[in-house]
Amino acid sequence: MVNVPSIPLQEYKERVKKVQALMKEQGYDLILCYGNEAEPQYVRYFSNYWPSFETAGVLIASEGEPMLLIGPESYTYALDRTKIPTIKQLKAFRESSEPEYPGKKLDTFSQVFEEILGGKQIKRFGVAGLPLMTIGVYEALKEALGDTKIENANDVVNKIRMIKTENELKCMRAAAEITHKTFDYVLQNIKVGMTEQQVVGLALGKMHELGAERESYPPWVLTGKGSDQAISRPRNKAIEKGDLTFIQIGARVDGYASSIGRAVVFGKATPEQKALIECGYKAHGDIIERLVAGTPASDIAKFHIENVTNMGFKDHLLYGPCHGNGTMEGEAPWIETTSNYLLEENMTFCVDIFLGSNKTGVGLRIEDVVCVKNGYCENLTNYPKELFEIDC
Repeated sequence: MVNVPSIPLQEYKERVKKVQALMKEQGYDLILCYGNEAEPQYVRYFSNYWPSFETAGVLIASEGEPMLLIGPESYTYALDRTKIPTIKQLKAFRESSEPEYPGKKLDTFSQVFEEILGGKQIKRFGVAGLPLMTIGVYEALKEALGDTKIENANDVVNKIRMIKTENELKCMRAAAEITHKTFDYVLQNIKVGMTEQQVVGLALGKMHELGAERESYPPWVLTGKGSDQAISRPRNKAIEKGDLTFIQIGARVDGYASSIGRAVVFGKATPEQKALIECGYKAHGDIIERLVAGTPASDIAKFHIENVTNMGFKDHLLYGPCHGNGTMEGEAPWIETTSNYLLEENMTFCVDIFLGSNKTGVGLRIEDVVCVKNGYCENLTNYPKELFEIDC
């Protein structure tokens, strides 16, 4: 076993108590925290359970103990991982091929609602993770709830998730360290002629060797034309001499994500490549300097647009400059021009500077994970910002 930190059981229990206090303030009788294999954050935050194939939920009443709701096939898996003792199997959470499971006794939403509330009426019901919900689960909920409205309760859970505890930060620092070492390994072994997919293979193997439970997101490497893709997957495309290649890697520890993005040039950088990289580095550094507690989030975003525009790369902007990081690499809150909140101590973000040109087909992302502090910003990944030129 690799020695990495984890979230203690008591902290999972404290999370439930915190969200129940907010539920009482806002009048919620029940909240269902819903997740799937790709985005498990709302389920895993309360239970440590990460669904595979099926979907899942954590049902929380304003008082009492929560329930973990899973699909028909995952009981032994859930029992091995869950921090919530009560597990219920529902057909609604089955995998997308929709097997019927004839003869298998399964619970329904009506039954679990009755049990967790002791027969009390549901006046207000919310779902954290509502944008992720499949139509099958939604329709089963509607049938069970009758005239009770299904509300989006993301903000109820996000309010407590945005401020990280020391245990969470330990997991994030461990994920950051693994990501940093993995990036070092990739830079030491990448070469002309390798495909983007092969480079991703280097990263995945190394991060697991170092103790990552999984990657934070499907990592990618984009070389030459097509590197202007802000979100992508690796191609069966070989790196060529002269390419600007951008590498995006993130490791996960006990549910907590990390990410590093950097650009690499194979050979001597052209003036155009160098200017783009330098703009990305300056924009990235200028944002980190401003990520301190008490700063209006919208001011950060407005500054970023003005800063990149003044450097002559306005047409390369797509979004930015930061999004939340924690149980997902991209979680609430984002920092945008419309953001109406102040930064608080122990908020964690990816400083995510994407610059891409549709005209040239070339782009990059400069990214690190940081933690907001009073008077300064802690860079958790803190990867070097230099002109990476690889001999070829």
